[in-house]
Amino acid sequence: MLMSRLHKFTKTLISSTACLAAPLARDEFARRRWELMKGMGRDAIAIIAAAPVHLRNNDVEHAYRQDSDFFYLTGFREPESVAVFVPGRAQGEYLLFVRDRDPARETWDGRRAGPVGVRRDFSADDAFPIAEIDDILPGLMENHPKIFYTLGVNLEFDQRVVGWMNSLRAQAKQGRHAPHEMVALQHVLHDLRLYKSRGELELMRCAAQIAARAHVRAMRFCKPGLFEYQVQAEIEHEFKSSRACTSYLPIVGGGANGCILHYHENASLLRAGDLLLIDAGCEYESYASDITRTFPVNGSYSKPQLELYNLVLAANCAAIEAVKPGADWNRPHEVAVQVLTTGLVELGLLKGRVSSLIKSLAYRRFYMHKTGHWLGLDVHDVGDYKIGNQWRVLEPGMVLTIEPGLYIPPGTRGVPPKFRNIGIRIEDDVLVTRDGNEVLSVAAPKEAAVIEALMAAR
Repeated sequence: MLMSRLHKFTKTLISSTACLAAPLARDEFARRRWELMKGMGRDAIAIIAAAPVHLRNNDVEHAYRQDSDFFYLTGFREPESVAVFVPGRAQGEYLLFVRDRDPARETWDGRRAGPVGVRRDFSADDAFPIAEIDDILPGLMENHPKIFYTLGVNLEFDQRVVGWMNSLRAQAKQGRHAPHEMVALQHVLHDLRLYKSRGELELMRCAAQIAARAHVRAMRFCKPGLFEYQVQAEIEHEFKSSRACTSYLPIVGGGANGCILHYHENASLLRAGDLLLIDAGCEYESYASDITRTFPVNGSYSKPQLELYNLVLAANCAAIEAVKPGADWNRPHEVAVQVLTTGLVELGLLKGRVSSLIKSLAYRRFYMHKTGHWLGLDVHDVGDYKIGNQWRVLEPGMVLTIEPGLYIPPGTRGVPPKFRNIGIRIEDDVLVTRDGNEVLSVAAPKEAAVIEALMAAR
């Protein structure tokens, strides 16, 4: 039975190595823009700026990553850009302000599309040099009573938008009228982003498969005497080899470090007898994966580790089973808490009635976070978790993580010493389908026996 499961996993892993999903087609971005403008109405204008460039020090920049909302609507990755949407505008509804072509600057900073390029390659109806935005954009805003714009994301650009509106207000006697209603763009846009298209799901499957291969690579590489950062290097090597990058700073925590939820030092020595918790996902074509696995540094779980591990695994599997259309967002968390609390009582780590322990949140001593979050262009993706006072109902096309855990750091009082120094989290990426769910991260093994067999075969 074990060899059968290992063979099945190996077959899944091999098939995933061919994953090279194609970038999204132009008509996908066009459909998104159409959906946005349909929700805005014809009396409105929407403005969204690209992510700013951030300096690391002096003239050295951090790696540039486009704003997710801007990319979702345009597919354009250059900085210093602004997208404008004007439903019903006769000269074109979709406009881009971008950096002009400049051979001298392109020698230093790379190629630019320029206004001609974004009309040709990114389907802009009209395009202008970003240097002309102060002259053109106020005229586009004029006489539109409603503006869709998200304040607080780019404070510098916020000031420019407010400045343009104030300039129009000052010219009211000349018949120029500024928008009198500002609507948060994310109210319309983020609900669209919550439902993934077929093309988006192909990219997310690919991101999950790449991350799964990285976790397997880490399992095969890991042994006592290495440092956490050496394992991290193996993970990032797998990402880069597949034309992907990290979707967040990987967590590689051995022993007690696995009990730190957002551990980032990744600098400690890995010791025999400890578990290694790895929370690492990649970004492929801007779409994220987010996977956590916990395995023994020396390749074999001890009995106490296995008792806690199998409890977390049971919670993971039960919570995934609860992901289906019609269930509310919080149902997988409730199921995970029920399984974990029951198991903690059976192991003697909690005492009392399970229902009372859940009501009093006693389990939070060992499990202090929620069981998941939305996943998409951002690793903690956009989308409301509640509609009014009610948890959101899960629907096909939504993608979320399922990540129960248990954390018992050294020195935890009232806990048998054998259970201390153990941090465990098991996280999968799960798509809500018409009939239930699909685990996108299935190629990352999580059964203890399969992990041990994989590590023994390295």
